[in-house]
Formats: sequence, C-alpha cells, structure tokens
Amino acid sequence: MPSGTAAHRDPLDVLGDNNRRKIVHLLGQQDMSVQELADALPISRPAVSRHLRLLKEADLVADRADGTRNIFTLKPQGLEQLHSELLDLWGNAAARFRLVADNLPKGDDGA
Repeated sequence: MPSGTAAHRDPLDVLGDNNRRKIVHLLGQQDMSVQELADALPISRPAVSRHLRLLKEADLVADRADGTRNIFTLKPQGLEQLHSELLDLWGNAAARFRLVADNLPKGDDGA
C-alpha cells in the first residue's frame, strides 16, 4: 500500500466490536470529541482513539478540528453504503429461505 494512503476496512468487520457499535450509537445522537466519548464509555481515551481510527478507515465516521480537539461525526455516505449492503444481504437470505420453504415436501393431511 502506498504511504499516506489510509487502509480501507470492511464496515461489517469493524462493527463486530461492541465498543465500536457503542461509539456509533453515541455519535448517532450527537457529534462528540474523543474525551466526551471516553467519558461515556468504560474504556480509555487511547482505546477510543484506536476505535475511531478503525471506524474512519471503514468510512463510518469523520472528524473536524475544533480548536485543539477533534470532533467526530457519523458519515452519511458510509452509513448509506452499509445500509445498502445489509438490505442486499437480507434480501438474498430471504429469497433463499423462501426457495427452501417452497421446496419442502408437503405432509399428508392426516399427519
């Protein structure tokens, strides 16, 4: 990978961690700094920073400078992409379930 290029992570993999899901939930309520997130979670400020880096690499959050603090916010584009992937996954699974159900042997009326 070229230097200076951020790694891209799969949002579903990144959201497999409970603390990252909690961060996304908190940011869904309001934009927050690393310290504000750390105060709301049972993990350290450095741990929050590591989780935020992974969420940024998955294109789920963005940050902006506010004086000496970075304020984090959810990224609508990343969330829309994740939503689309989940809808596709659900649609495919539902179609497979329907196919299996339609092809199950029919029982006798007296069974």
